[in-house]
Amino acid sequence: MNTVSRKEQFIEALIHEMEMSKDYLLGETIETIYLGGGTPSLLEQHDLDRIFDTLYKLHRIDLKECTIEVNPDDLSVEKLDMLKSFPIDRLSIGIQSFFNQDLAFMHRAHNAYEAEQSIVKAQNKGFDNITIDLIYGTPGLSLKGWEENLMKANSLGVKHLSCYALTVEPKTKLYQSVKKGLAAAPNDEKTNAQFDFLMDFARLNGFQHYEISNFGKENYLAIHNTNYWKGEKYLGLGPSAHSFNHHSRRWNVANLNNYIKAMSAGETCYSEEVLSLEDQTNEYIMTSLRTQWGCNTEKIPTQFKDTFSDSLKKIPTAYYHFSNNHLILTQAGKHFADYIASELFIL
Repeated sequence: MNTVSRKEQFIEALIHEMEMSKDYLLGETIETIYLGGGTPSLLEQHDLDRIFDTLYKLHRIDLKECTIEVNPDDLSVEKLDMLKSFPIDRLSIGIQSFFNQDLAFMHRAHNAYEAEQSIVKAQNKGFDNITIDLIYGTPGLSLKGWEENLMKANSLGVKHLSCYALTVEPKTKLYQSVKKGLAAAPNDEKTNAQFDFLMDFARLNGFQHYEISNFGKENYLAIHNTNYWKGEKYLGLGPSAHSFNHHSRRWNVANLNNYIKAMSAGETCYSEEVLSLEDQTNEYIMTSLRTQWGCNTEKIPTQFKDTFSDSLKKIPTAYYHFSNNHLILTQAGKHFADYIASELFIL
């Protein structure tokens, strides 16, 4: 099976899923679209035509933001012209680093020059709303190198940064390399120092640290991601996609073959969990604590308030503060966001 026919099968399956899941959001108006995962920048004009035509046919749409993930090495002038013909107004560019050494370590297809030029080309084509991914905590990245990465992004006029610590995931090349002693594992002390530097750099350069891994200048916070962290409904389409409508959570099969097979047969491709009040509360605690707005304790259901308060007493006070009934993590607390959320969960 060649690549073209494979992509066509995927697009067909995606269209089928759109039709089958059109009622999941219970009539909610769609305000944001995010085309991500895999390599959406490989989609061509006719592919995007079908996707957008179907979305607008099946849903009420009042679009406030439309993002697509792209790789620096395939962001040609022709590709940018094509993307401009759609309601896409935000690019998420997978830069990862402006250093060739780091890019080689992460097995990225692009080099440092292509990383920088992809941003410049996009800006020249009128894309002002650009976010880039940067990775810190890699074995060869010094604190000075991390500073230079951030300064490069800022000097290029990038308005939004998504910054993630390197993690060693099972079944990856890096995992195997670390296991065999061919690569060094991330150093926690160095990673924490780079995260602290990132937070200080953001504050000094006009970036709002509005979510643990996300930083945006005024008027450039991601609407799509902010809605997710604030617990709004969302519909995910395609392999591994997740959906949430306040009442249930769905997650699609990850395997592309199984996804296409299920959609071709008109079968469901997801597992589903109906959320209890405890589940919904924990979901809110987990996502809200990651944001600059924090967790509104007034939203904790009455029957859980005592449990929540008792659990909070176990968390060091240096990790949080209160503002208008909102529990907000301090800079020190942001290092332990997942741990703090898990301690506050209603069991």
